[in-house]
Amino acid sequence: MKGLFKSKPKTPVDLVRQTRDLLMFLERAPDTRETKKDEKMMELSKSIRELKIILYGNGESEPLAEACAQLTQEFFRENTLRLIITCLPNLNLETRKDATQVVANLQRQQVQSRLIACDYLEANIDLMDILILGYENTDMALHYGAMLRECIRHQSVAKYVLESEHMKKFFDYIQLPNFDIAADAAATFKELLTRHKSTVAEFLSKNYDWFFTEYNSKLLESSNYITRRQAVKLLADMLLDRSNSAVMARYVSSRDNLRILMNLLRESSKSIQIEAFHVFKLFAANHNKPPDIVSILIANRSKLLRLFADFKTDKEDEQFEADKAQVVKEIAALEPKEIK
Repeated sequence: MKGLFKSKPKTPVDLVRQTRDLLMFLERAPDTRETKKDEKMMELSKSIRELKIILYGNGESEPLAEACAQLTQEFFRENTLRLIITCLPNLNLETRKDATQVVANLQRQQVQSRLIACDYLEANIDLMDILILGYENTDMALHYGAMLRECIRHQSVAKYVLESEHMKKFFDYIQLPNFDIAADAAATFKELLTRHKSTVAEFLSKNYDWFFTEYNSKLLESSNYITRRQAVKLLADMLLDRSNSAVMARYVSSRDNLRILMNLLRESSKSIQIEAFHVFKLFAANHNKPPDIVSILIANRSKLLRLFADFKTDKEDEQFEADKAQVVKEIAALEPKEIK
């Protein structure tokens, strides 16, 4: 007889509504007796796990497009995303992981060819403030960081983060003592500065002075080896990107920047030296070198040529060798320019 009374499986819309109701209950009823709270927590963990299975499949079957679309539409119809983000600290670790994966996946789900997550985030952009400040909470940093990276796949959201006061905080987050959190913040920082080319170029042009002052002093001249290595690699990625050509021309016209790069070329770490070379070659290749850049290169010519004579990558790299030969040629041919 039992089989006759099996409850009907919940639809994606039912599941989202149940999740929302449970989140609202936990948010509004902090003084509820513990047993009732635990019961609701268990229900919530189960419903978030079921949302994840609809979006990702269960290992045996692939997710169904129609179910994903229904789930996504209901999720962003009301404030479920806000509730998940604000209630995340109250969930247990496994449920936090599931919730993080649900939020990440929903950023990519299309409903009638639209990324409706983007529309929702534009209307609720303050949620980005919560996610960014999550780096200051050891328990939440990796969950909020993973959500944040998925949200900034949307260009308008990335633009908000780049232009916000929070952008300056990343220079400190990247150097937090907790290695995992610092690495996560560095991954988000890199994503912000490389994903949306036109937005990044506009940001760097408008904010050149403060941004590169911070970048040089806090990252390239950091006492931490990993920070320096990541920073010089990211700098090369940014400056070698065609969309940042105006920023690159400005960067390689500064004697202070050249001094920092020459110091990085002298590092004992081979990987830092190689990454620094990819930026240094832009100074050497600049056809409009300011006179003070020329005079620094001439003053250090013999040291630089000696350095490059033994300069090799671990694997054979024809492009690197060609770039090195060109840099050597440019430096050897330099003649002093009159400073007008």
